[in-house]
Amino acid sequence: MTKINVYLELGTKKVFASALDWPGWSRSARDEQHALQSLQNYGQRYTQITRGAGIDFQAPKDISQLAVKDRLPGSSTTDFGAPSAIPDSDNRAYELKDLEFSRALLESCWIAFDNAVQAATGKELRKSLRGGGRDLKNIIAHILEAEQSYLQKIAWHYRITKDLSVSEQLIGIRQATLQALEQSAVAKLPEHGPRGGKLWPAMYYVRRSAWHILDHAWEIEDRIT
Repeated sequence: MTKINVYLELGTKKVFASALDWPGWSRSARDEQHALQSLQNYGQRYTQITRGAGIDFQAPKDISQLAVKDRLPGSSTTDFGAPSAIPDSDNRAYELKDLEFSRALLESCWIAFDNAVQAATGKELRKSLRGGGRDLKNIIAHILEAEQSYLQKIAWHYRITKDLSVSEQLIGIRQATLQALEQSAVAKLPEHGPRGGKLWPAMYYVRRSAWHILDHAWEIEDRIT
């Protein structure tokens, strides 16, 4: 069986399992074993994304196909429910071949999110056992806000114009994403911000953005009543 390289991000309350070579395919649970099992369980859903991107990918049939290559310390962000540790492989130079892969993958993630939104439009989203959970409008607003902040993490500033429609806002932020990644591949983006803080490598940006979009796309799909 072909092994899929994975790294674990260890928080005090949650553990994320993420596929090193497959940005966006990342799941969390209370411990390592359950995180790996969740990652494997979501393999078939991730296959739909790679298929849409025209990328060859075979979902693991068993958790034994997941090979843990690294364990990274998590943070309060990890325990809150978002991955935050950057694997060493994401620090490599971002090249044109990476741009081509990133563009195809992100565009497929965006389509998956748009399809989920369309399927949920006019329907109620199921609440959690405690009655929580954003409605569809707030999920979209959250995605836009997060993507804007993520761009700042790679030294790219984009301001969402509030008087545009939601569709136009999504198009704008996505175009800005591709522009930022193209700049990173061609001329490189700075590694540190104006105040000296370390910025994200471009490959980690793709990983984090793809995870966030898919996490909410799959959430919407699962919560449609």
